[in-house]
Amino acid sequence: MEIALTFESLGFESLYLADLDAILGKPANFSLYQEIVVRTHLELMVDAGISDIAKVKKVLETGVKKIIIGSETLSSLDFLNKALKSSGEDKIIVSIDLKEAKVLSLSKTIKSMSSASFAQKLSDVGIKQIILLDLSRVGTEHGTNSIVLESILEKTSLEVFVGGGIKDIQELEELRRLGISGALIATILHNGKLKIEELKSNNFLE
Repeated sequence: MEIALTFESLGFESLYLADLDAILGKPANFSLYQEIVVRTHLELMVDAGISDIAKVKKVLETGVKKIIIGSETLSSLDFLNKALKSSGEDKIIVSIDLKEAKVLSLSKTIKSMSSASFAQKLSDVGIKQIILLDLSRVGTEHGTNSIVLESILEKTSLEVFVGGGIKDIQELEELRRLGISGALIATILHNGKLKIEELKSNNFLE
């Protein structure tokens, strides 16, 4: 909660929250989601290991802006159809979770696809926004996977966010030039390598 309030005070408008306990199959922290919604004006995006429609509804009932359905915990594309019918396209972001550039999923069909092919399938079922999240790069500051990213941008018209390995303000500028809608940043903020002043002077923050 303290971190959420701090981000808001620094000028951020959106917060990405990955509930790792919930992703690993433990109870989700619904009360925390609700507390952040009530005590801040942040638009909260939550990955809580969504795998059934009841959980979709319960997360949204806390007031979060969008739920993130990660490919890592996704069992089928059919589930996405059900989630879209239940909640609407404006409430759902699909995270294409990668490890060493390979798509992670409980579904053998999805695991066999390239990132770009999976992104095309997501577009076909009605998904409008995705996060390309390379878990092998998270916290490394080695940069994002530009080859995979550009392939998705070339083959779809999806609104794309990217996370995992963002290294500096120059990379954020390049991502913006490519047409990326947003970037997940954490490590370089926490260790001070990216300054709030840089984000503001480059018009990433008000």
